Amino acid sequence: MTDHLIVFALLLFGVSLLSVVADKLRISYPILLVIAGLVIWIIPGMPLMVLNPDIVFFIFLPPLLYSAEWQTSWNEFWKWKRSIFLLAFGLVIFTSVVVAYVSVHLIPGFTLALGFLLGGIISPPDAIAATSVFKNLHVPKRLSTILEGESLINDASSLIIYRFAIAAVLTGTFSLGSATGSFVIVSVMGVVVGLVIANILYVVHRFIPTTPSVDTAITLISPYLCYLIAEHFHFSGVLSVVSAGLFLSWRSGDIFNYQTRLQATSAWESIIFIMNGMVFVLIGLQMPQVIRQLDGFTLGEAISFGLIISLVVMVVRMLWIFPGAYLPYLFVKGLRKIEQPPNWRAVVIGGWSGMRGVVSLAAALALPLTITDGSAFPYRNTILFITFSVILMTLVVQGITLPLLIRLFHLREGNSHEEEEKNLRTHLSYTAIEHIESNYAQEDATRDALHHIKTKYEKRIDFINKKMLTVDLTAHSTAVFVEFNKVQLQMINFERKEIRTLRRKNQFSEEVLRKIEYELDLEEAALRNAV
Repeated sequence: MTDHLIVFALLLFGVSLLSVVADKLRISYPILLVIAGLVIWIIPGMPLMVLNPDIVFFIFLPPLLYSAEWQTSWNEFWKWKRSIFLLAFGLVIFTSVVVAYVSVHLIPGFTLALGFLLGGIISPPDAIAATSVFKNLHVPKRLSTILEGESLINDASSLIIYRFAIAAVLTGTFSLGSATGSFVIVSVMGVVVGLVIANILYVVHRFIPTTPSVDTAITLISPYLCYLIAEHFHFSGVLSVVSAGLFLSWRSGDIFNYQTRLQATSAWESIIFIMNGMVFVLIGLQMPQVIRQLDGFTLGEAISFGLIISLVVMVVRMLWIFPGAYLPYLFVKGLRKIEQPPNWRAVVIGGWSGMRGVVSLAAALALPLTITDGSAFPYRNTILFITFSVILMTLVVQGITLPLLIRLFHLREGNSHEEEEKNLRTHLSYTAIEHIESNYAQEDATRDALHHIKTKYEKRIDFINKKMLTVDLTAHSTAVFVEFNKVQLQMINFERKEIRTLRRKNQFSEEVLRKIEYELDLEEAALRNAV
């Protein structure tokens, strides 16, 4: 066992270095992760590592879902909720139904319950894949917001389908009417449980005098808490995690100080990256056994199943996304007054952005090994192989060609983020100068400190406007230096309050607001260390 763990740790170490390669190649790192899983599979002599399926589901899914919600802008999410929900629920259900019936006719012996199970696993695109592909491309904000929002919510709808399909396979019974009613109850109550827990966590973070380490630890425990409590009452743990993450993300500016934000952000980025790597290492180590036990199928047959199902999910997305984009705009008169008509190029890009990823793989790995009578879970290895094939096809084919397609369509939206960031920095600088002039007395030490601080904001405005002037902000006395730091910390707090006001007014995108907020956190950390 120790030898196996050493090999696993070495593989995980090697996979972690792929992030550096991905940055150099300017491609989405999940693409390299799935290729790494493929390479591990073909290396001879690799040990077999199979975790308990329940452990796989519980360890990986709650934090993967929870972390994605913290990067979401509630204002932007709500603005495009119609498009997001059409994709996150409508497309997921449509994809699951099509995959279910295609797989029944394609794979000998496959039942409809197994078809829905496969559909639930492979129907949701991956949030990390979509975000990392768009990171270096200036795509229209409307498109990126809808796709990122879809990727956050569709995991919940697909995993509910997954849950009911597993129950049908295990028990051998399935009632559409009963399942539909249960789907609604499980979904709604999952959201309720998540919001109740989120409000309790909000009170803990806001009013109990915790430390940054304690706050960070609580954020790491929170998704598991939401998931376990909801599942204990037989509600959707996934939706509980999603709703709690969205609520706390929206209120994060009120409950965390600069130390907690810096520490928690770093901790979560590292943990999620490692978890992504672990899942793909696990599938690479299990794949040789999967291929040896392909439920009576040859490797060639399994590959053909994977290719056909991959093409099906790509085509289904294209078939859904055009009516979903245009029909509401054509038939709902009110939309034409408040929205621009969909850009067909953006719709094509949205249709081609259906990369599957780590959530689908974790769900496949979490399939039970046996059913209720103790016999092996039917077609488990075939489902695992098809899932890996779909992830490989969508990530490699769509993930690599997507940037090329964006450039071919001339869809890049210029430097919209840079312009928005410039406007936000300018606004904060002018507002800060007005605040200084209106709220600070002109005592001796304060006068010098205020002079330096005002000069700093004035030079920031000059820098933004490309007037590369320099200024010496070095204080000439200890008193002025101390006063400078004191007032500067007060100004940072003022800027944060202004950012919260702008967030409520929805005047700037969440991405730009978070970037400036992060810079203020770093600046405060440096000032407090200097005192």
